[in-house]
Amino acid sequence: MNRREPLAAARLDDLLAALEAVVRGKSRQVRLALCCLLCRGHLLIEDLPGLGKTTLAQSLARVTGLDMQRLQFTSDLLPADVLGVSVFDPRQASFHFHPGPIFHQLVLADEINRATPKTQSALLEAMEEGQVTVEGETRRLPEPFFVIATQNPQEQAGTFALPESQLDRFLMRLSLGYPDARAEREILRGEAGRAQLEELAQWLDAETLCGWQARVAEVHVADALLDYLQALAAASRTHPELPWGLSTRAVLALLHAARGWALLAGRDHVLPEDVQAVWVPVVGHRLSDGRREEGEALAHHLLASVPVSV
Repeated sequence: MNRREPLAAARLDDLLAALEAVVRGKSRQVRLALCCLLCRGHLLIEDLPGLGKTTLAQSLARVTGLDMQRLQFTSDLLPADVLGVSVFDPRQASFHFHPGPIFHQLVLADEINRATPKTQSALLEAMEEGQVTVEGETRRLPEPFFVIATQNPQEQAGTFALPESQLDRFLMRLSLGYPDARAEREILRGEAGRAQLEELAQWLDAETLCGWQARVAEVHVADALLDYLQALAAASRTHPELPWGLSTRAVLALLHAARGWALLAGRDHVLPEDVQAVWVPVVGHRLSDGRREEGEALAHHLLASVPVSV
């Protein structure tokens, strides 16, 4: 791939503009969310209630045409409520499987940390393998498959912290934060936010999206860029303030996200700036099991300590 075709570039730029017309004042977060989707990753959004997490997920579903299912996680939610269950049909004297909400292209796991660890773990195989095993039978999930999970800050009552194994399944963790005064005024006037969702057009279909996802792997990465990635990983593994460093899977996730960011920028090769742009969202939740701010601070510190040698 020598360059991104003009038509594809226009479509990606128009798609981003359509998303930003609904989620106002959050251009970087919208671009990161789309990058995560292009990279076949999964997205964790941590923030206070009412700041647009669900609106962002619904906007992505509309512009991409993905079949979306919202699942509200609660403390009494069971794994079968997520995956599905076999029900006995007395007329045919046999059991028939009824698929759960996980069998959709885009799954919004709302307030995931309000469910128990047992229910949270029901997503592990689905997010990693694109399949689920229920009652000894493995069933494939639809393509593309994208999980957007939202969670409330850990200090809020009634939450169960996601374990490291679950956090590692998310390519990125984002925080939307409060809108600026101008964006909030537009939302209050009904010019942005959920009020504009009905007017949001579909810009592509699942087949086109899968084609773009395949092109992410074609973005060129030079050996010098790989040296930079390995230097960042080595710094995390030897840092005295970190209980653990980045795993090889985490470095692969960083590489894939950097490729997706380069594709969104219209380039056929990765620059150090692409790595730096996705660094904190990709590694922040992998460096600390504590508060989001702690992991992001550690990520910023590590990034500043490693010089660019490309």
